[in-house]
Amino acid sequence: MAPEIVELARRVSTATLTSQLQKRGFGNTFMHGVLPLRADLRLAGQAFTLRYIPGREDLEPPGETDNRTSKQRLAVESVGPGDVLVIDARGDVRAATLGGILAARILQRGAAGIVTDGAFRDTPAIRMLDLPTYAGGQSAYVSTKVHHPQDINVPIGCGGVAVLPGDLIVGDGEGVVGIPRAIAEEVVEAAFEQDQREEFILSKVLEGSSILGVYPPDEQTLRQYEDWKRNAARG
Repeated sequence: MAPEIVELARRVSTATLTSQLQKRGFGNTFMHGVLPLRADLRLAGQAFTLRYIPGREDLEPPGETDNRTSKQRLAVESVGPGDVLVIDARGDVRAATLGGILAARILQRGAAGIVTDGAFRDTPAIRMLDLPTYAGGQSAYVSTKVHHPQDINVPIGCGGVAVLPGDLIVGDGEGVVGIPRAIAEEVVEAAFEQDQREEFILSKVLEGSSILGVYPPDEQTLRQYEDWKRNAARG
């Protein structure tokens, strides 16, 4: 995905992105119950997926997790710059999907962030990292108590949303939206334009303007907006 589109996506709200997606017939793109650990960090990057299934005793050999075979550990060592590790935990927060050390490793690999509809452990430590992270809950239990990491980079569900590897994942203080890769560029560009227009509309409302003819904008307001945008471009 073009770096300039990813960068532009960091400046657009998830609310506006969902509006633009709905205009294109995509009505289920905002992840339910997946909340930011730090609302001050913005997330944008391409999806790298990890799918958990319910744990079963014969799926987890006794002893320490083997970094060479565990799909969880292989995913951590495979994400790269611009990737968002998106974890399908079936919305089950009874045990963590990963903890602070693995999150730190993901940060060091240059990934853009982590999203899970399951839980994190070591949540206070993860919150200290300069890494956008979103989760459905918190749990002190290790992942293997409830989950088994089954697949890497396959289509998954996260927070009730379908996510395919390479989809654009965008997060802000409200939550996370998944954008199909094929329409990501047009959606982001249209959303950025909408956000600019609504910034102008908000300024008028804060100055005391009625919403009549302003929200939604009539022709006069749109002309004023174009003038405002040109003046802003001149600096």
